[in-house]
Amino acid sequence: MITQAKIHERISDQEAYITNLRRHFHQHPELSLQEYETIKRIKEELDNLGLPYQSVGETGVLATLEGGKGPGKKLLLRADIDALPMDDLTGQAYTSINAGVNHACGHDGHIAALMGAVHVLKDIQDEIKGTIMVAFQPAEEIGAGARQFVRGGFVNDVDHVFGLHLSSRHALGKIIATPGPSNASCDIFKITVHGKSSHVANPVLGRDALVSAAAIVGELQTIVSRETKPSDEVVLGIGVLRAGTNYNIIANEAFIEGTVRTFDSKVRAHVLEAVERIARLTAQAHRTEVSFSNYDAAAPLINDVDAAQAAYEVAAKIVGAENVIQDEPKSMSADDFADFLAVAPGVYCFVGTQSSQETAFSHHHQQFDIDERGLLHAAELHVSYALNYLSNQ
Repeated sequence: MITQAKIHERISDQEAYITNLRRHFHQHPELSLQEYETIKRIKEELDNLGLPYQSVGETGVLATLEGGKGPGKKLLLRADIDALPMDDLTGQAYTSINAGVNHACGHDGHIAALMGAVHVLKDIQDEIKGTIMVAFQPAEEIGAGARQFVRGGFVNDVDHVFGLHLSSRHALGKIIATPGPSNASCDIFKITVHGKSSHVANPVLGRDALVSAAAIVGELQTIVSRETKPSDEVVLGIGVLRAGTNYNIIANEAFIEGTVRTFDSKVRAHVLEAVERIARLTAQAHRTEVSFSNYDAAAPLINDVDAAQAAYEVAAKIVGAENVIQDEPKSMSADDFADFLAVAPGVYCFVGTQSSQETAFSHHHQQFDIDERGLLHAAELHVSYALNYLSNQ
């Protein structure tokens, strides 16, 4: 039997490997659906382990580890692999060398922690009953990666799923395992405003898409405050507003991009309807027109209650029960791990990586970084949860 002490020892033996791998990926980040070199390196690591795998899409991979004690349940472990379109201002030796691309969400650490866990699981393969599927998934940041695995039928026969995310909001040594709702849904809407150009000195000849877009952005702010209940838990955010080509030209086109986040399907549908309705009517008031589209990036992420309890018990053995958080407030951020949870029950945990000012920057900040000791907790959590689940069948 593999004891927790033995798992801890084996993970500790992987520390240099995990840390160096994380720094490699941090230095060589790639955007969603463009993770060609990232997946190439991942496949090389799997080849070195002698672990069979199949490609999923162009930049995903699903590896299979068959336990030596015969067939049993099938568990999926997942790590996302894409980076963000932003500069890296950490100033570290492993700063991104790809201009304008940065692993500012921690996915580099997700890859490294899971790969370290796979090393340990491979070493003890003969003592495992059942099957462990290992998914390295692209495009989480745009909600397009998990569905490649799900819609492609790659995980149809999976019994259980487990994933985790590093967290700079939580201190090093903390693990979060929340039963029930954890992360909100994510819709990404785009509004193009169509106007008519003219010289600013003769505005009556034009139809100002810039002014119309500004009015739309302002009016959209009334949806949460006036069309939903305070208890509805909904966010409507605008992240992009672009218009105009020169100071003396009435803009003939403007572009708005934003997101809706909620936990309730009816609220979600109503808010999206309101976004389109208000955009069209506001544009009409300014003698302009709009084109509207929406992308369903992620469903609400709802953890299975029993799986969350199992994660709590496993995490308690790693960091102590006093360092495991079960009552974490729901987050309005989204994660397409929800697509895997639609296939099979499971849990999505968070692992603290904050230990200093340098590791306290929020995710999606140019100076985001982690205390790499948290990677060992993440790797050990992967291994321990897998063994606990597969041994209780």
